[in-house]
Amino acid sequence: MDLFAGVGVTDYARGVTWVERLLGRAPAFHAHDTECVFEVAEHRYLYVALEPEHAGHAMVTVFLEDLDGFLASAASRGLEPARTETYENGVRKAIFRDEDGNEIGFGGGPA
Repeated sequence: MDLFAGVGVTDYARGVTWVERLLGRAPAFHAHDTECVFEVAEHRYLYVALEPEHAGHAMVTVFLEDLDGFLASAASRGLEPARTETYENGVRKAIFRDEDGNEIGFGGGPA
């Protein structure tokens, strides 16, 4: 199974740069001039596309084995979550938002 989750943005260059900073890597490939694709895990992708009419509506969550390591890495690139949550079962979620308001969350097991 492959998964492609999309993030529409109003400014393509700004959106791509932000996701590069968030994930700590360049896109895996460019589909065309206004869409690029980041591989977040084998057969699982996050794509950024210039789609102003859809900008700010993305809600994506990636569950990680090492949430704390990811958060430290993102902080080293100057990004902090807009909000964090801890659920009753101890599962944690850190929510990042780009300038359009798109939400990209990262979850992990109890600390």
